[in-house]
Amino acid sequence: MLQVAINGYGTIGKRVADAVGKQPDMDVAGVAKTRPNFEAETAVEKGFPLYAAIEDRADTFEEAGLEIAGLVEELVDDADVVVDTTPSGIGAKNKELYEEYDTPALYQGGEDADVADVSFNARSNFADAANADHVRVVSCNTTGLSRVIAPLREAYGVEKVRATLVRRGGDPGQTSRGPINDILPNPVTIPSHHGPDVETIFPDLDIDTLGMKVPATLMHMHSLNVTLEEAVDAEDVRELFAGESRLLLIPERMAIDGSGKLKEYALDSGRPRGDLWENCIWEESISTVGTDLYLFQGIHQESDVIPENVDAIRAITGTADAEGSMETTDETMGVGL
Repeated sequence: MLQVAINGYGTIGKRVADAVGKQPDMDVAGVAKTRPNFEAETAVEKGFPLYAAIEDRADTFEEAGLEIAGLVEELVDDADVVVDTTPSGIGAKNKELYEEYDTPALYQGGEDADVADVSFNARSNFADAANADHVRVVSCNTTGLSRVIAPLREAYGVEKVRATLVRRGGDPGQTSRGPINDILPNPVTIPSHHGPDVETIFPDLDIDTLGMKVPATLMHMHSLNVTLEEAVDAEDVRELFAGESRLLLIPERMAIDGSGKLKEYALDSGRPRGDLWENCIWEESISTVGTDLYLFQGIHQESDVIPENVDAIRAITGTADAEGSMETTDETMGVGL
């Protein structure tokens, strides 16, 4: 069993821990937190060994009535692989720690690409991460774009991608984020960082991205225009996407007209935390004009990278191939509504 350390137990870390705990070939060696809070208490309640990420704050856990198993250095030393889910920029600072204990590490998309040997998306470049020392699981938006682009490239060839990303202002728990009553070009320059990030997965891809932030918390929304290398019928694209486990087609009959109903659907379906691990593509939005393909997709920023982290653990440790890992991850997590 792979012993997986999770450094950071917030929005992404707690979801990764739950997903790892469902895998037949992995155990959660422990989770590290910088301070005691409700998430630290949840980790203890779930039986995850709790470690202090900062030695000077270790006593604060005991004062809060939380028993810790040790310091993060001990956790990293004992683990086969560490998943760093700390806030953006902290992962790069932690790299020295992981190298000190010769423990391969995964980072999240908030880190710069040069923190790792390879940027990772399971559907697109699983093999590139095999036995690497440092792997970066790309961001929620880049994950969503890559999942669509990969099958299109294989089936039809892709000449150019143009994407407008309407991004949520903050996660539900990020009370300090915004905007509150505004629509912001973010960034106002073109391209947004998402295009170059997708190119870390597909180096030869021609892609332009624009971004904006809106006063919402539930999901991102993508408007995509993909110019293919051959003309294709929209129904053929729907059939292609239907064969992809991490692309969820939303049929018109379900009357889901936005992210609010999507989240309600996830909750009604029994998804933990109302998570949507798949790209949520409005089936009726898939349309073609000659070689141009258009669609809308919703991306749940809190959860779509979780299956990718699980697959990246197998890739970095060389314990499975892409097909085998994705099949196991999807089955154990329940990916595919």
